[in-house]
Amino acid sequence: MMNNIDKLLQGQKVEWKTLGEVAKIQRGASPRPIANFITDDENGIPWIKIGDTTINSKYVNSTEQRITLKGAEKSRVLKKGDFIMSNSMSFGRPYILNIDGAIHDGWASISDFGERLNSDYLYHYLLSNTVQTFWLSKINSGSVSNLNSDIIKSLEIPIPPLAVQQEIVAILDKFTELTAELTAELTARKKQYSFYREELLAFQPQMNTDKHGFKVEWKTLGEVGEVRMCKRILKEQTTDKGEIPFYKIGTFGKDPNAYISKELFDEYKTKYNYPKIGEVLISASGTIGRAVIFDGKDAYFQDSNIVWIENNESQVLNKYLFYFYQIAKWEVAEGGTIQRLYNDNLKKTKIPIPPLAEQERIVAILDKMDTLTNSISEGLPKEIELRQKQYAYYRDSLLTFPLSEL
Repeated sequence: MMNNIDKLLQGQKVEWKTLGEVAKIQRGASPRPIANFITDDENGIPWIKIGDTTINSKYVNSTEQRITLKGAEKSRVLKKGDFIMSNSMSFGRPYILNIDGAIHDGWASISDFGERLNSDYLYHYLLSNTVQTFWLSKINSGSVSNLNSDIIKSLEIPIPPLAVQQEIVAILDKFTELTAELTAELTARKKQYSFYREELLAFQPQMNTDKHGFKVEWKTLGEVGEVRMCKRILKEQTTDKGEIPFYKIGTFGKDPNAYISKELFDEYKTKYNYPKIGEVLISASGTIGRAVIFDGKDAYFQDSNIVWIENNESQVLNKYLFYFYQIAKWEVAEGGTIQRLYNDNLKKTKIPIPPLAEQERIVAILDKMDTLTNSISEGLPKEIELRQKQYAYYRDSLLTFPLSEL
């Protein structure tokens, strides 16, 4: 890739300037008290707060709130095309304004960079590993806690000729456009998946047959099998690091933050209830009904918050239960600070049970769609991840200029 840079430059020099030399850097400012300046008037100025952007977004297109002109004057008013960058939370993530607006003091602005810098070139460069590493080195130095204006101004920017900047942008934009296309396709596929899941599993309670003429039997989950849970684990029995992951409701289906000893695991797994490979674990609090298929890896689960139905697969397939749980209408207990799905309510939930052959057909269709939309090892999510990595590789390679040009 360095050879490609040399070809793009064709002997032309790269000028290095600090960001402060080529652009106007300002920190945002919030009028106090902000509530006095918030307005519903459509003539108000868009008020861009931290959180008004998304991690995959390049542009800030709209905001939920507006402030009065007086409030905007007390803030920092920017124009379309200016950059904003978080100076506190997601340090250094750049966004390009697609609107005129006023910015919260959690933002820093980059404006008035003139014709020497292509805005898309600057955007890609600010996303580069070189720049992000620079921000982190300043934050982790212990002397500062945010990206103040002086730090941002001190960032060195390589400025090749505009034609070279445009060529770099054209190359990198191809990757971002492909990622955007794949992301749009993934969104469409997810909608399609949800539609077919509803269509395949939404049997009418009064129906004893489905549209294909198969007999459909309605049973409660309590009739399908017994509700099980692991033995209670006390807080003092867990550690921050260890041999066996212990999943609580907050880490269910994610990375664990607690562990138990192998000795305790072996004892409890032998003496008490423990899921079999393929059985479907259900969250009974928090995100009610969230389902994870147990893969058989050594792990333990928080009692009463994570449960499963110990069912007979000669009647109901585990995978069929997994997909049904995604559309089930759970009777959640009201009251208290946390919603709960108690065992009695879980057991009363009714489920349509077609013949095993029909369950297998439904599962096969949904498995294909689930792989396409959710799999991190194949399907669209994997393809998007690969394209993002490819973009990052070419971005950092294209924006690393020969030292001889410094």
